[in-house]
Amino acid sequence: MYVLDASAFIHEYHTDESIASIPLVREELEDEHAYRFDALEGSGMHLHIPEAETVDRIERAARETGDYGELSATDIRLVSAAFELDATLVTDDYAMQNVADKLGVALEVIARDGIDEQRDWRFQCAGCGREFDEHHDRCPICGTDLTRKNPA
Repeated sequence: MYVLDASAFIHEYHTDESIASIPLVREELEDEHAYRFDALEGSGMHLHIPEAETVDRIERAARETGDYGELSATDIRLVSAAFELDATLVTDDYAMQNVADKLGVALEVIARDGIDEQRDWRFQCAGCGREFDEHHDRCPICGTDLTRKNPA
């Protein structure tokens, strides 16, 4: 089974395998892309709503990798759906790919290259330069904004 992100509908992704998505993806789509979602739903695409416990688990994993601030509620639920359904997640979103990779969720990309490696991001204060493993809105030391930093 393949779980489709909005990019799959935008780029007219096609597979002969069974497909699924979540209702929140429909809200992200407009015009012909929304019609494509509706048509696939009408022809048997499974709509899945992940369990709250799974969503919590995905959020924890996203915090561990440092991707939580980059993911929307839709993104988190898509990864959750792929996790619950033991499905392949179809997305071009790098943050979703990073979290899915951490959890062992299979991935397929559409229009871009996929990630090369799983990353655990760090956050650096633009003011005092201190680094943190977890994202905060502001530096707990000096109050300046934090930026995401490649851990390599």
